[in-house]
Amino acid sequence: MGSIEEQRTVTGLAAKDPSGILSPYTYTLRNTGPEDVFIKVICCGVCHSDLHQIKNDLGMSNYPMVPGHEVVGEVVEVGSDVGRFRTGELVGVGCIVGSCSSCNPCNSDKEQYCNRRIWSYNDVYHDGRPTQGGFSSAMVVHQKFVVKIPEGMSPEQAAPLLCAGVTVYSPLSHFGLKQSGLRGGILGLGGVGHMGVKVAKALGHHVTVISSSEKKRVEALEDLGADEYLVSSDSTQMERAIDSLDYIIDTVPVFHPLEPYLSLLKLDGKLILMGVINKPLQFVSPVLMLGRKTITGSFIGSMTETQEVLDFFKEKELTSIIEVIKLDYINQALERLEKNDVRYRFVVDVAGSKLPQ
Repeated sequence: MGSIEEQRTVTGLAAKDPSGILSPYTYTLRNTGPEDVFIKVICCGVCHSDLHQIKNDLGMSNYPMVPGHEVVGEVVEVGSDVGRFRTGELVGVGCIVGSCSSCNPCNSDKEQYCNRRIWSYNDVYHDGRPTQGGFSSAMVVHQKFVVKIPEGMSPEQAAPLLCAGVTVYSPLSHFGLKQSGLRGGILGLGGVGHMGVKVAKALGHHVTVISSSEKKRVEALEDLGADEYLVSSDSTQMERAIDSLDYIIDTVPVFHPLEPYLSLLKLDGKLILMGVINKPLQFVSPVLMLGRKTITGSFIGSMTETQEVLDFFKEKELTSIIEVIKLDYINQALERLEKNDVRYRFVVDVAGSKLPQ
C-alpha cells in the first residue's frame, strides 16, 4: 500500500491572479490519512464556475489556485480505515471534499448544504492547508467525498456528471419530479442545460428548451432530443406556452427577468434556479400567488445523489456531449468558455497531457 506518512509534491496549472491565465504551479499534498484516498488524476471537467473563481468574479478567490472539481482518477493508495475503495479502481471527486460531519445537513446526507463544507479548491482544509483541484496530477481526498465510477463508463464521460450532472439530477429527485409524463423546461443550453435535457428525457419527461434566440434550435431538437424549442424573445411563442410546464430548470448565470418564465408554469409549478448570479433578481408577487408557484434554488448534490446520477447514466446508457482537450490548451478553452463557445463541456485529459515541470 506504500507509505501513508509520505508527503507528495505534485504539479498543476494554477491561477496566480485574476487575469484568467493558468500557469504551472508545484505544491505538496497532505499526508494520506487513515480515511484518505490518494488519487492519480486521469481527467477533469471544466465548469463555468471555474471561470468565476479564476477571475475572482465573486470576490472570494485566493491565489495560487488550482481549479477543477469534476475529477476522475485512479486509486493509487488508501488509508488503513478505508473500506469502500481499492487500488486500481476508477473514482470521482466533485465540488466538495469536506464538511463538519455533525450538523443536520451532514447527518441527513445533504452535506453540500453544510455551512462548513470545504470546496475542492479555493478553500482551506481541516489541517490548514489550501485545497487544490483537479487540473493537477494527483489529489488526496477523504473517502466520504469520493464516488465510484461505474464499470465500463469512460473517465471523460464520467467527469461532467460530478458537477453538471448531479446539479440537475438533485432537484428533480428532491422535489419529486422523477416520475414520467411531466412537462419540463430547460432554460439555457450550456453545460448544465444540456445535462438537464439528457436527464429529463431519460426520466420520460416532455422537454422544452427555452432560449433567447433560434440559434440553438437544431442542436436542442436533433442533437439532444428535446421535444420543443421555445424562443423567449418571441412574445407569440411565449403566450402560447403559458401554463404548460410542471417545472423549469433555470441554468442562466447572468441577470434576467423571472416573470416571463413564471408565466409558463402550471399551478404549483417550480422555477428552480441554478445559475450563480451576483445581482438581485426581481419579480412581482401576484405572479407566484395566483398560481401557487415556487421560486427555489438547488446547489450541486449530495454524495449519495452523485453516485446515483453516475449509476443512472450507466443504466440508461446516456452520454454527454464533450470536447476533450489537453492541459496545454486550457487557457484557450477558458477564453472560449467565457464566450459560451463549447458544446457542451470541456474535459481535460490530464493523464494524457505533458504536465508542466
